[in-house]
Amino acid sequence: MCSKKINSICIIPARGGSKRIPKKNIKDFLGKPIIAYSIDNAIKSGIFDAVYVSSDDDEILEVGLKFGATPLKRDSKLSDDYTGTREVIEDAINKLSFSGIACCLYATAPLLKSEKLKEAFNVVDDNYVLSVVEYSYSPLRSFMIQNGKNEMLFKDRFNMRSQDLNSIYHDAGQFYFAKSSTWITKHNIFEDSKSIILDELEVQDIDTLNDWKLAEMKYSLLYR
Repeated sequence: MCSKKINSICIIPARGGSKRIPKKNIKDFLGKPIIAYSIDNAIKSGIFDAVYVSSDDDEILEVGLKFGATPLKRDSKLSDDYTGTREVIEDAINKLSFSGIACCLYATAPLLKSEKLKEAFNVVDDNYVLSVVEYSYSPLRSFMIQNGKNEMLFKDRFNMRSQDLNSIYHDAGQFYFAKSSTWITKHNIFEDSKSIILDELEVQDIDTLNDWKLAEMKYSLLYR
């Protein structure tokens, strides 16, 4: 239970069972555990009354505590490869009996600027607010390979110049804001939500060691 009334919290989900990059959430990223960057950004933003690390792994919880977050032990049944983000945040909200604005901030978001968290916080209403990035090459020019031949998915766009195609965005995988009631009742994070647009340099999926190296290169370009 929360000991005082809290209006906004940050929850950083960080399970221990990363397979492609072992111990990914606490792996050293240019001098400190990668999760430390998310904790620092959450604290630096000044918009949260509390910052939690939700994990099934005691080592991750200890690292989170070291860098200023409050440990929140997660049940192992919510730490497998099939558990969704919203389920983890809903579990944290219920454990804390929390009512207010909750942000899910991923542990592997070192490129994020804390100002983007404040920007998102300021536009929260009854739907989700999430970070997005524009596709670097329009999916409207995409095609499938069927029986050895290319088949365009959007044939009506073939004669359009690339600069005339509509911008299309995708989830940047950095953060999601919503009221606690929205987290619990609305399953679709994307539909009718609001977007905070990030620069391509501020975004990097980190699923492989090559991704990790790219993230370090981007971080060095942005902040060093």
